[in-house]
Amino acid sequence: MSDVPAPVGRTRIWADMAVDAMGAALDRMVENGQTPGGVIAAGSIGAGPVYAAAGATAPGGAIRPGPSTLYDVASLTKVVATWPLVGDAVVRGLVDLDTPVSAYFSTAAPGEGGGVTVREILTHSSGLMPSTRLDRYIGETRDVAEAILSEPLTGSGEHRYINRGFILLGLLLARVADRPLYDLLDGFSHDLGLSGLQYGPLPRGENVAPTERRLVGGEPMHGVVHDENAHTLGGVAGHAGVFATAEALAELAGLLLEARDGKGGLAALSGYIDDSWSSAIRIDDVTGRGLAWLISKEGLVYHHGFTGTSLYLHPGSGRYLVVLTNAIAYGRERAGLSELRKVAADLFA
Repeated sequence: MSDVPAPVGRTRIWADMAVDAMGAALDRMVENGQTPGGVIAAGSIGAGPVYAAAGATAPGGAIRPGPSTLYDVASLTKVVATWPLVGDAVVRGLVDLDTPVSAYFSTAAPGEGGGVTVREILTHSSGLMPSTRLDRYIGETRDVAEAILSEPLTGSGEHRYINRGFILLGLLLARVADRPLYDLLDGFSHDLGLSGLQYGPLPRGENVAPTERRLVGGEPMHGVVHDENAHTLGGVAGHAGVFATAEALAELAGLLLEARDGKGGLAALSGYIDDSWSSAIRIDDVTGRGLAWLISKEGLVYHHGFTGTSLYLHPGSGRYLVVLTNAIAYGRERAGLSELRKVAADLFA
C-alpha cells in the first residue's frame, strides 16, 4: 500500500484513518487473488484527498495503480455522468422530471413505456423491463429508444434496479441537447476543470486498468467498456461506459458536496442535488433510493459499479470516499468486494 500526501488539517485525521482501513482491506483482496489492484481516495470539503493504492493495474502486472489510473466505473456512470447531466438539463429548462419520456422522442409509437417519467427512471420505479439485452434489436430499422418505449411495463411504482431507464436517459440527453452523450460529458468535465472523467474507448496503456477476459486464450477488455449493452451502443450509454480516475472522482465528490450548500462550480444544481439525496423510494429497513443514488438511514449517499467500483458521499460531514478496483478481472463473482464495501460503509457509521 502507498499513500500520496495531502494537505494537513483537522479533517485529514478521518481521511488518514479511512485510507488506512480501506488500504488494508484492499491489500487483503490483492493477496487473496480477488483483484489485481485498486485505488482509494478519501477526503472532505476543504481538505484532501488522501490516496492509497495496492497491487497492479493488470493481472500479473508490475505497474502499480495511482490517482491518475483510469478504471471502467460501470454503473457509477449513472451518478457521475447521466445524473448530473440530467440536473443540468433540468436547470436549463430542457428536461422536466415529471414529463413522460416519450415527449422527448417525437417519433416514438404509443406504448406502455411511453408514460414513464424521468423521475421514475431516476428512482428505479419506472416498471421498465429489468432484463436488458439490446442485441435483440440489432438489424431493426426503428430507433432503440422507440423499441424500449414500446415494451410492456411490469411492477410500475415498485423499486427495481433497471439499467434500461438510464439507457433511455442517455438517449434523451443527446436528443434534447442535439449533441452526443460523450460530448456532453466532455463539456461538463471541461467546465469544471476536471480531467480523467470520460467515455471510452481509450488507448491501451499502463494507465488504463483492464477488466474481464471473457474467453480463455483471448485478451482482457482494455480501454473498451465492459458492459455488453453499452458496448452494443458503441461504448457510450447512460448506464455504463465512463472511465474515471480516483483523482477526478474525488474532485467531483467535493464539488457535489459543496454544491448542496449552494457553493462552487455546481451551485446551480443545489436544489436538484438536495432532492436527489432525499429518500423517495424505500428499498428495505435501512436503505432508500433518491434520484439515482442509494441512501442509508445514516444519511450516507452512495452507488456501486459492477466492475468493482464505489463512490460514497456523506453530506452531513462533508466527507467522501472513492473506491476503484478492477475485481471483475478475476471473475464475475468479484470475491471480496462485499467485504471491502462493508469496511467503506462502516467508516461513515
